[in-house]
Amino acid sequence: MILKTSSSLIETLRDRRQRLANLIDFPAILWSGTTSPRNFPANVFPFRANSHFLYFTGLPLRNAAIRLSAGKLELFMDDPQPDSALWHGEMPDREEIAQIIGADVAKPMAELELWTEEAATIAVQDAATWTQQSQLLNRWVLPLKSPQDIDLELAKAIISLRLIHDDGALAELRKAAAVTVEAHKAGMAATTHAQIEAQVRAAMEQVIIANNMTTSYNSIVTVHGEVLHNEQYHHSLQPGDLILADVGAETETGWAGDVTRTWPVGGKFSSTQRDIYDIVLAAHDACIAKVSPGVEYQDLHLLACTVIAEGLVNLGILQGNPQDLVEINAHALFFPHGIGHLLGLDVHDMEDLGDLAGYEEGRTRSNHFGLSYLRLNRPLRPGMLVTIEPGFYQVPAILNHANVRSQYQDVVNWEHLSQFADVRGIRIEDDVLVTQESRDVLTAALPTQASQIEDLVCR
Repeated sequence: MILKTSSSLIETLRDRRQRLANLIDFPAILWSGTTSPRNFPANVFPFRANSHFLYFTGLPLRNAAIRLSAGKLELFMDDPQPDSALWHGEMPDREEIAQIIGADVAKPMAELELWTEEAATIAVQDAATWTQQSQLLNRWVLPLKSPQDIDLELAKAIISLRLIHDDGALAELRKAAAVTVEAHKAGMAATTHAQIEAQVRAAMEQVIIANNMTTSYNSIVTVHGEVLHNEQYHHSLQPGDLILADVGAETETGWAGDVTRTWPVGGKFSSTQRDIYDIVLAAHDACIAKVSPGVEYQDLHLLACTVIAEGLVNLGILQGNPQDLVEINAHALFFPHGIGHLLGLDVHDMEDLGDLAGYEEGRTRSNHFGLSYLRLNRPLRPGMLVTIEPGFYQVPAILNHANVRSQYQDVVNWEHLSQFADVRGIRIEDDVLVTQESRDVLTAALPTQASQIEDLVCR
C-alpha cells in the first residue's frame, strides 16, 4: 500500500469528489470490499479494492467505506488490531490514512450505520460486502442486479467522471502502459529459450512484479490463440507455432494496461502466418488512424471488420464484396469479438455496471453475430482511453459447425482455408488515448510490424 502523503493526490481526489457533488444532490457510500478465502479463512486470495472506491480514495484499503456528500469525504474503517503487527508489520491507523487521502472526517466502521439515510451505493463483488451493503441500506444491493433509483443516478454520475481520465489517472495509466510494453519485450526475448508457455509468461510477469505491480487480469500466453481467454500454460513450444500474449500491468493504485502481441516461436513468421498477420495489422492501423473526438466506436469496429474481410478476399479465403460479407457476418467467422473496450481502473473499465457504462444512453447491445460482443458503443471524447484489438482466429467450434458450413458454403473457400492451418489465432492490441484533436497511443513503444517483432524475438 502506498503510504506517502501527496499534495497532488489529495488535490486530485478532492477534485473528483467535488465534480461528483456537482452531479448528485444526495450522499453516496462506497465500500472497498474484503478478502475472499481460498480454502480456509486465513489463506486468502490477493485483495483488490473496488474500483469505484479506489477512484475517490487512491488507496487499496481493506474493509473500509467512504461517504461522499457535498464534496466532503468521510472515511469509515477500524484501526489495526494490536496483534496484527506480528503478522503484517506496523500499519497506519485511521487518522493517518485520512490525512493521506485528504478525508474530512475519520470514524470507526461501526458508526457507518448512523450515516446511511438516503445514501446511494454501487454493489461490490464479494458476498460479505454486498451482504453488509444490503443490511445497512435496508435494500438488496447485488452485483448482478442493475442499479435502480438513486443507485442508478450515482452509477451514471460516476460513469460520466470515469469515462474521461484526469491528469492523475493518465499519469498512472502511462506507468502501467510503459511496464506492459517492457513485459512484452521480455516475453519475446525469452521465447527462443523456452520449452513451454509458462516460461514465457514467467518472463513477462517478472517484469511486472519487479516494478512492484501486478497483472491487471489473468495473463493469456498461449500457442492456442484460437481460445480467446486461454489461461493454460503447459503446452510445449514448437518452431512453427505462434504465441499470442495478452498481458497487462496494473499499478499499485489499480490502473491497468492491456496489450496483445502475436509472435513466431521460431523467430520467423511462415508465409501464411505473415499473410494473416498483415491483414490483422492493417485493421489495427486503420482503426487507430481514425481515432479522434466524435468518431463512433462502433464505426471503428465495422472498419476493422471490413478491412479483415477485404484482406481475406484478397487471400482467396472469402469470396465476394467485403462490405456484403460483413453484412452477412462472414468476417465474424474469424473475428467474432469486438474491436476493444474502455480501459482505466478496470481492464474492461466499469464493466461491473454492464452496458450502462459501455453503451451510450438509449443504445442497446445488438443480437447481430458480428456486433453482439461489442463492449463499447459510444462516440469518442477527449480523455477516453480505449483498446484497439482486431484479431483472426480459427475456432473449431465455429468453423466446423454444420450450420456454419452450410450457411457460408458459397463465401468461404474451405479448401484454401486449410492451407492456413498454422494460424490458430492472431491478435494485435494497443491502448489508445483520445486527445483534443486526435489520438495518443500509450503503448506505441512496442512494435507491431512483423519484421520488428521477428527482430525482438531473435535478438
